[in-house]
Amino acid sequence: MENYSNSRDILAKLVSFPTVSRDTNLPLVEWVESYLESFGIPSERIISPCGTKAHLYAQTGPDIDGGVILSGHTDVVPVEGQNWTTDPWTLTERDGKLFGRGACDMKGFDALALLAMARASSRPLKRPLQLALSFDEEVGCVAVVDLVETMLGALPRAREVIVGEPTMMRVVTGHKGGLGYRVHVRGFEVHSSLLPYGVSAIMQAAKLIDWANQRNVENMARTPSELAAPFEPPFTTLHVGTIEGGTAHNITAKDCNFFIEFRFVPGESPEEWAELFEARAAELTAEMQKIHPDTGIDLTRGFGLPALTPETDGPAETLARRLTGDNGQHVVSYGTEGSQFQTRGYSTVICGPGDIAQAHQPDEFLSLDQLAAGEAFMDRLLDALCA
Repeated sequence: MENYSNSRDILAKLVSFPTVSRDTNLPLVEWVESYLESFGIPSERIISPCGTKAHLYAQTGPDIDGGVILSGHTDVVPVEGQNWTTDPWTLTERDGKLFGRGACDMKGFDALALLAMARASSRPLKRPLQLALSFDEEVGCVAVVDLVETMLGALPRAREVIVGEPTMMRVVTGHKGGLGYRVHVRGFEVHSSLLPYGVSAIMQAAKLIDWANQRNVENMARTPSELAAPFEPPFTTLHVGTIEGGTAHNITAKDCNFFIEFRFVPGESPEEWAELFEARAAELTAEMQKIHPDTGIDLTRGFGLPALTPETDGPAETLARRLTGDNGQHVVSYGTEGSQFQTRGYSTVICGPGDIAQAHQPDEFLSLDQLAAGEAFMDRLLDALCA
């Protein structure tokens, strides 16, 4: 293997793998295995049910409890339909920035974590350093559960988890949770002149979507809780981003499909929101079936992500603040895999290089300054693990 002795070269290699969530990440995983092995670090895969993807985890240092996990994801979002001025799969430097799909979200952190593992392998660590690389973060953060559960059984239990989503190296201690549903509304077709004798799937879907609109209005008017107040916006939001259905303007729609997402603040239960939504869908189904028995609303639960709740005197926050010098209070409205670690008892923070505003954008980039800041952070982390 070539000598990838700096984070920029490692990042260039990682970007060269087009690991869009719909596609395989195995070539990247194979390269990471070889890279770690070249420093005497064994790693393990967890293969996806479809066999085309894998998580990877590894450890270096003493085989004892109390280490640190560096957590990143390997998948990226698509580039189709975006106006890139560089090749998204070739890391390109321009004006102090490194352009490429995933450079910011979040292969920049992955590169830093791999370099830290390599450097740690020759340091006298008093506590272990662990690596967790996942797949399918971009489609709901659900697959990582298998990775977390496996690491709990296979490795000594770490004390802190640092998830490297882009935060400009600020210490983020909380984020919203997420819940999603695929909704299929089944109507009954008649000529639109006979509207009362048919069931329009589109018009029934509109009722369910308007229910979401009304919940947004209520949530916005409510005084935020102490946990919700730091967020922007400081309340749970419901959103429908895509919808399709119908055959012609003069036929009551037989089908309508849409996806609805809930982004809920810490302290609110996703199951309570699920119960409210499913109850409204059941009410509408009962009304529809009074007209025709074959109509109804089918709900398929999609992603479900817990919120990351700020910890009181959490070890991960304490460590990250010591390494960064950041004493500000930061929360974000997007979700991360960090909450899946926290739910299973790990102290967890989000801290990584780059600006989230660059994530998923054409000409996505990570600045050289942020990469350097991340590398300095990792060097201080290794010093802490040796202390």
